[in-house]
Amino acid sequence: MRIGGACSCCGDLLQGRFDRRRFLRLAGGAGFASLLPGFAFAGYGQYDAMVLSCIDPRFPERTLGYMKQRDLLGTYSQFVIAGASVGVVAPAFKDWHKAFWDNLAASVDLHRIKRVIALNHRDCGAARIAYGAASVAERDAETRTHANTLAEFRKQVGERQPNLSVETGLMALDGTVEMLG
Repeated sequence: MRIGGACSCCGDLLQGRFDRRRFLRLAGGAGFASLLPGFAFAGYGQYDAMVLSCIDPRFPERTLGYMKQRDLLGTYSQFVIAGASVGVVAPAFKDWHKAFWDNLAASVDLHRIKRVIALNHRDCGAARIAYGAASVAERDAETRTHANTLAEFRKQVGERQPNLSVETGLMALDGTVEMLG
């Protein structure tokens, strides 16, 4: 029902008839509702995975498309860092490593994830910075570089979170993923 051009729930507010008593009643109701399980604000629960991907602006939509194709939307937490696994294991980015591992531990604790899905991508600037231009100059060298980085990532996840399974892939510029490892 509309009251003076506003819906009935906020008509009093918009017409200046919102006194302290009505405010306290509304605030109390909202506070109570937040205590109900269906209204929990924290991200607790059971989710499937954490996805590790790169900050490259060409890939968020492609990563989302890949996750949608796998029917995983809404079932994962996400960590985005330059180079994906490159940013997590390359010595050149050692100052970043702790941030990922702390976030992975939080996702395990809060979301009870069962796996990590790491998606590196071709034409990666972070890989070039970390390992040199020659390491990504040709397709075979680039594939080897990412395969080695993803293998090191799998190894480190196994050491730090042995109960997690790890999937590793290399995304092409068109969004297709070649699983490595």
